[in-house]
Amino acid sequence: MHRVLGDRRAVAILLGPALLVYSLIMLVPMVWSFGYSFTQGNTIDGFTGNGVANFSRLFSDPDVRHALWFTLKYAVVVTTGQVVAGYLLALLYVFFLKRASALIRTLVFFPVVLPTVAVGLLFQKFFQVAPQPGPVNSLLHAVGLDTVDFFGSAGSAFWVLIVMDIWRSMGFYAVLLFAGLVDIPDEVLESARLDGATGLRLVRHIVLPLSLPVLMSALIFSINGTLKVFDSIVALTNGGPGNGTTPLTLYMFQTSFTYSDYGYGSTIALLLTVVCLLVSLVVYRVSRRDLTEG
Repeated sequence: MHRVLGDRRAVAILLGPALLVYSLIMLVPMVWSFGYSFTQGNTIDGFTGNGVANFSRLFSDPDVRHALWFTLKYAVVVTTGQVVAGYLLALLYVFFLKRASALIRTLVFFPVVLPTVAVGLLFQKFFQVAPQPGPVNSLLHAVGLDTVDFFGSAGSAFWVLIVMDIWRSMGFYAVLLFAGLVDIPDEVLESARLDGATGLRLVRHIVLPLSLPVLMSALIFSINGTLKVFDSIVALTNGGPGNGTTPLTLYMFQTSFTYSDYGYGSTIALLLTVVCLLVSLVVYRVSRRDLTEG
C-alpha cells in the first residue's frame, strides 16, 4: 500500500476519474454559477454584466433575510430533533430490544424510503381542516377543542413541517448511530456496570463519550442536509402561507426559474454555499476540540 501511495502515477490513475467526474458535476457548475452572479438576464433574453448590483440587492432584500432566518431556524430545530430522536432510538435498539430490534429498526426506517411527495400529501391530509377535518382536527373536535388551520399561519405550518421531517428521517439517524453504538466493546460496558454505572449514569459517562465521533458525524451530515432543504417544503407547504416557510433554496429556485432572474438566483445560491461552508467549519472545529479534549 505504501508503494502504491508513493507512486504519483498510480495515485493519478486511481483518483483521476473520480476527480474528473467531481469537477464536471460539482466544481464547474459552481464556478459557472458564480460567474452568473455578476450578470442579469436569462437564457431567452441573454445575459449582460451588472457588476456587483446583485450583491447590493442581496444585502438589502428583506425576503433574503427572512429566508435565511427560516433556513437557520429550521436547520437548528430539525437537526436537533433528528440526532436526538435517532440517538434515543439507537439506545433503545442496543440496550433494551437488543436482538429483537431488527423488526423495529425496519419499521422505523420505512419512512426514509417513502417518496417525499407521498409523505407531504400524507401530512397534508393528516392536518387538514377543510373540506373535511383530518385526523388531528377530528381528535381536537372530539375532546371539545376548536379545529386549527395548521397551514393558515407560518408558525403552525413550520411545526407541522418539523414534525414531518423528523418523523421521516429519524430512522436513518437511528441506524447510523446504532452502528456506532454496537462498536462499543462489551468489556468496557461490563466493567462500568461492575463499578456501579447503570442506566443514565452508564449512558452519560461511558456510552456518550465513546459514541461521540459517530454522533458528530451524524450532526454534520444532518446540518448540511437541513440547510439545503427543498423537496419536503415544496411537497407540504410550497413555501406558504405567503413566504412564511420559504428557505433559501426555494427562494433561489423561484427567483431563477419562476421569475427568470438567473443572475440574482445565482447570488442567492452563493450565499447558501457560504452559509453551509461556515456552519460545517464551525461544527467541525467544535467536534475536533471535543474529541481532542475527550
